[in-house]
Amino acid sequence: MTTLLPLTELTMGSLWFYLLVFLRVSAAVSVMPAMGEQMISVRIKMVVALMMTAVVTPVVVAKFAGVEPSLSTFLQALATETLAGLFLGLALRMFMLAIQTAGAIAAQSTSLAQLLGQSGLDPLPALGNILAISALALLMVTGFHVKAIAYLVLSYEIMPAFTIPNPADVAEAGSQQVMRSFALAFTLAAPFVILSVLYNLTLGVINKAMPQLMVAFVGAPVITFGAIAFLLVSAPLMLTVWVQAMDRFLAAPFR
Repeated sequence: MTTLLPLTELTMGSLWFYLLVFLRVSAAVSVMPAMGEQMISVRIKMVVALMMTAVVTPVVVAKFAGVEPSLSTFLQALATETLAGLFLGLALRMFMLAIQTAGAIAAQSTSLAQLLGQSGLDPLPALGNILAISALALLMVTGFHVKAIAYLVLSYEIMPAFTIPNPADVAEAGSQQVMRSFALAFTLAAPFVILSVLYNLTLGVINKAMPQLMVAFVGAPVITFGAIAFLLVSAPLMLTVWVQAMDRFLAAPFR
């Protein structure tokens, strides 16, 4: 029994560090894209968080040097690490907001969106759903799980453990991320907006030249077919630009 005591102490000490890292990782996984989607079971999210914790902890364990297990330390970590993880995950969630907003803008521009959307976890027009699901698939195919682990490891340099982030810095970083998200959304949807402007100008010229022609009956099928065909051509480029923007942020977050 005496010989097992050092091994027990070593195991308990390791579990303590894994618990501290798990607080940040689980909070980030719960809201980040792909892994934190509402359609994914909570059990799967828990397994993903545990597996990522097992990879991240040996890399960042030096950040917790000298931290002894205690209730007060755990409560402090529960507050600081959970908030840090939520902020890190929401920063990545902004990129999903960008692709969803781009789809909504494109659908509204080409008259393919319902006025009140559709019922569901994420009410989106058809174009928005197509782009969002395609973006998630592309994200996982390009190794997002590995990039997310590197992102979480790097986060300990940006937001040290047991440190409450400066509210001013968090507000500035959050506003910059929201601005980046909407700028990316408008950039991705710009081709559809341009197509809509050209379509409406052409329709106006035709209506002016031939007032007796019911341009609405001619124009509605044209814009619908044109939007679908244009989506077929432009979606690969849109998704490439989107995933490259995500990769740049993961490589150098909040810079």
